Amino acid sequence: MVWGAALAVYVLAVFHRTSLSVAGLVAIERFDISAAQLAMFSMLQLLVYAAMQIPVGVLLDRIGSRRMLFIGLSLMTTGQFSFAVVDSYAPALGARVLIGMGDAMVFVSVLRLIVFWFPPVRIPLVTQLTGISGQVGAIAAAVPMAAALSGFGWERAFGAAGGIGLLLGVVLFVVVRDAPGDVAAQTAGSSLADVRSDLRSSWAEPGTKLGLWTHFTTQFSVTVFTLLWGFPYLTEAEDVSVTTAGVLITISTVSAVAAGPFLGIFVGRRPYHRSTLVLSIIAGIVTSWTAVLVWPGPAPLWLLVVLMVSMGIGGPASMVGFDFVRSFNPSSRLGGATGIVNQGGFVATLLIIVAIGLVLDVLTPAGAAGYSSGAFTAAMCTQYVAWTVGIVQIVRYRGQARRHMAETDPEGFAVIRSGPRGGPPTFD
Repeated sequence: MVWGAALAVYVLAVFHRTSLSVAGLVAIERFDISAAQLAMFSMLQLLVYAAMQIPVGVLLDRIGSRRMLFIGLSLMTTGQFSFAVVDSYAPALGARVLIGMGDAMVFVSVLRLIVFWFPPVRIPLVTQLTGISGQVGAIAAAVPMAAALSGFGWERAFGAAGGIGLLLGVVLFVVVRDAPGDVAAQTAGSSLADVRSDLRSSWAEPGTKLGLWTHFTTQFSVTVFTLLWGFPYLTEAEDVSVTTAGVLITISTVSAVAAGPFLGIFVGRRPYHRSTLVLSIIAGIVTSWTAVLVWPGPAPLWLLVVLMVSMGIGGPASMVGFDFVRSFNPSSRLGGATGIVNQGGFVATLLIIVAIGLVLDVLTPAGAAGYSSGAFTAAMCTQYVAWTVGIVQIVRYRGQARRHMAETDPEGFAVIRSGPRGGPPTFD
């Protein structure tokens, strides 16, 4: 019940994060804004989310998941109610900032709860199921929210979404506890010196850096594609219909949902090979993109499907980064270390979104009706920079993490190498 209640808050967070995707045209009319200003809603929310990760993680280690979830839910609910009633652009941006701040507090809090409420062997699988469940929020934002906007209008639709937060707040208060009654959830010291010491210690762990670069390298391609550039790339560079483009993007989501449990089971049973699994998935993504980009003319549909599947698997693969955090950090530092890792994919996403836009603008003549296939090909090649940096860093810190564990905890290292039935050990 504890995980279920916290999971419901996460599903709602994803709903709030993506609900504007079906309200874009209505928002342009309501706030009298341009398409670029509309895009700023999502970009600002993503920036706030990424920037908040380390501060949220530090605070999480000090106040626990229950209170952090309640604060995050309160901010999201306030932001959604505000977004429902404001009718000008600047206050609407402020409302989305509140939603982004609250959203930033939810996922890391749920991950910390999982560590205390599940045995080690089940943690990778439950972590994957948590990420997959977020797709329910995205689906709810796409279909029911669109119907609510059409049937009830802006204020009632977004107001009702905010009202769900009030109900979940009651459930959260009644059901969620930081740890079982017979287990003490470790918390960190609250002084500024303690905060600095914990962050330094977390960052000094090679396993934390391995988690960061895992998240950085696996997540950005599918996120960039589904968040902004995928639809125009498919319709303009690959010359597919609007309907086909939508189906292809949906395939990436379905592949993520299907692959997540298998990755979770593998990581739980073969923790020593986590990084090899990650590198194999990255190789699949890079190979698929390379095949599509070098194909003469539009790529065949089957190859685009392969690309969607490989990119989609990158989403659950990024969750392996959090498993590295758990293996190399005590529970009193989990929040801060998880926040460090969770920045990786979102920072990479922002960098590549901007890089693709810049390359498209440079290669597209002024006054052109759209972007050419050649411009899109060059723009998508900016991903190779991030992949190269990420792969080099994963290989680097994998070696350091293994050596560090072998030296500081040879017994735990032996257990991980043997693929324990009980799952990878924690370091408390």
